[in-house]
Amino acid sequence: MTEVTKPAARPDNPRFSSGPCTKRPNWSLNNLNTDLLGRSHRSKPGKARLKQAIDETRSLLGIPDDYLIGIVPASDTGAVEMAMWSLLGERGVDIVFWESFGKGWASDIKGQLKLSDTRTLDAGYGELPDLDAIDFSRDVIFTWNGTTSGVRVPNGEWIDADRTGLTICDATSAVFAQDLAWDKLDVTTYSWQKVLGGEAAHGMLILSPRAVARLLSYTPPWPMPKIFRLTKAGKNGNELIKGIFEGATINTPGMLALEDYLDALKWAADIGGLQNMIKRADDNTSAIADWVARTDWIDFLCVDENLRSNTSVCLKITDAKIAAMESADQWLFVKKMVALLEQEGAAFDLGAYKDAPPGLRIWAGSTVERSNLEALFPWLDWAFEHASSEQA
Repeated sequence: MTEVTKPAARPDNPRFSSGPCTKRPNWSLNNLNTDLLGRSHRSKPGKARLKQAIDETRSLLGIPDDYLIGIVPASDTGAVEMAMWSLLGERGVDIVFWESFGKGWASDIKGQLKLSDTRTLDAGYGELPDLDAIDFSRDVIFTWNGTTSGVRVPNGEWIDADRTGLTICDATSAVFAQDLAWDKLDVTTYSWQKVLGGEAAHGMLILSPRAVARLLSYTPPWPMPKIFRLTKAGKNGNELIKGIFEGATINTPGMLALEDYLDALKWAADIGGLQNMIKRADDNTSAIADWVARTDWIDFLCVDENLRSNTSVCLKITDAKIAAMESADQWLFVKKMVALLEQEGAAFDLGAYKDAPPGLRIWAGSTVERSNLEALFPWLDWAFEHASSEQA
């Protein structure tokens, strides 16, 4: 093995976590508007600022005018759970997953909602299930981009345009960095803390007219916690709680977190909007691919480059000696690498997700600067050699 000298330069920003993700370039707390701190979110200006976040989200993402956008509690998890508890049970469900969070939705649908008419279509980490096997006469729940597996769906063409069921899409690590097929998505969820590098705690729930029609025509058989309620009883059946989609949130939002989200939306618009956000993530992933191609100890967890995530990039160690170890020993090796990088201040939070195969995970989303990735790669080579020498 060729000796690798400790690099002299470190990334200007060593934050490569897959959530919460790094702030936008040149972010500063001083840039945030603090006029509404200590004011009620139900005040006229408070609701107006929340509505501004909804409107700017629609504009930046190109969400159709007849879709509803709501700010909901509990990050992306809360948004997905709200959709499942409010919409599922009217018909059978196809649950499609290839990473840990999708598996979690399957567990909740079966174990908490106790739906019996479910089908599971799954694949291992680094792979994608057979999308052609999905039955779109049923409701379908899936993640667009697998944050813990580094695998995304290639596009929306596999979704039936004439479906009779609903599509429920957890898009939290895809939105703002990948083109979403809005006409194929009935429920879309994400959180502020992924591609835009915002703060957590709040989720976004985007509903198509088909999803709204389901809410108005169907009442789930289980008790509905207040925090999940999207409708109320009306004179002629269910009525939508419209305030959720107009800036009147179910619970108290963090107004400083809101200002941080607005700051990120403005930055995204200022640098050229959605297509440039996608380009930044693509360029970052290209830089990682170039490094992987010239490095003999690492490879992508996802073999098919057409399915690789451009945000949460998952890598496996292919060095023969390390790959031959038991999984627990491989994890110890990875943790040693991650600890070395953190001690040097060269990179933070690079370990793969705990339920995924042992390896590294590098966030390459739109707020990451390619120059910081380029500065990271020599440190990864150094950490691998250093950990390998200790292993010997």
